[in-house]
Amino acid sequence: MAHYVIVGGGRVGTRLAAALDAAGHGVALVDRDPRTVEGLAPGFSGELVAGVGFDRSALLAAGIDRAQGLAAVTADDNTNIIAARVARETFHVDHVVARIYDADRARLYQRLGIPTVASIQWTADQVLHRLLPAGTADAEHRDASGRLLVTELVPHSSWWGRRLTDVESTVGMRIAYLTRLGDGQLPRPGDRLQEGDVLHAVYPVDRRDRVEAALQGEARVPDGTDEDEEGRA
Repeated sequence: MAHYVIVGGGRVGTRLAAALDAAGHGVALVDRDPRTVEGLAPGFSGELVAGVGFDRSALLAAGIDRAQGLAAVTADDNTNIIAARVARETFHVDHVVARIYDADRARLYQRLGIPTVASIQWTADQVLHRLLPAGTADAEHRDASGRLLVTELVPHSSWWGRRLTDVESTVGMRIAYLTRLGDGQLPRPGDRLQEGDVLHAVYPVDRRDRVEAALQGEARVPDGTDEDEEGRA
């Protein structure tokens, strides 16, 4: 299973660490004083690391060099954003999330390519949606019949630049809306997928594995499709 680093031993941090540990993932929780961390079950098998969340030595002790994701969830915006940037820019961690109390700053850092959640929206579930790879997060919503799902999906980089309509037809889903640079947007004709976009997609329950596997893998839309369409327009 994957390894994750959680920076901050408060309520959200401990809930994240416990959830990841229970799911069978490796997890290291970094806090200035791990002795003050509360809420972890006696059977918690992860690591507790003493240190500042953006300190290189503390992060290395927590296994950042082999981590698939890092969530910075301390009570300090600066600590969180520095830890997130170190993880992304120095250690090239794939999935990074930063807790930001200031909504305006959250949008700014979203523009820098660091997924953030303003505190008004902040729950451990929201973090898990952004921390875990696409295809592993729970459904956001299921309709009354139980046949349709609405989930958050982060496409593989090979999908960037593709028309949203091509993504829909190739994968077999509908994009209800997307989150771009921290803001929700309704898809418009001709829109293309951009780096950092989060898709909120609707599809039948029985297609879940296929939809999520398709978006996690290399784009299957043939090269040149868009250009040919534009040439015929």
